[in-house]
Amino acid sequence: MISTSTESPLALLDFIQVFVEALDKLFENVCELDLIFGFETLHAVLSEMVVGGVVVETSLDKIVDGVKTTEGVKGRRKAVNARDSGSALGRGSGFAGLSWATGAGSSWR
Repeated sequence: MISTSTESPLALLDFIQVFVEALDKLFENVCELDLIFGFETLHAVLSEMVVGGVVVETSLDKIVDGVKTTEGVKGRRKAVNARDSGSALGRGSGFAGLSWATGAGSSWR
């Protein structure tokens, strides 16, 4: 985050704290995969908090209610479902839904 001399560093830390708490409430124990697969919800939280580069809302309850009203439960559900289906990521099995073409007829050119 970029701050000017007129902005309080404590206000920026509070902004980050509220942002993380809102994500934690929406995703119920947020993790990295929630942020990857649920980026729409992440953007919705930022849209509730910041308008035109100005922080307009820091009330955790208002932010969470606004995102839930805008997205319903679909944002959280998409992230949780994607996280469950992509749980093999990082365990040597490749990316979920993708396979490498390693047959005799495949070649890299």
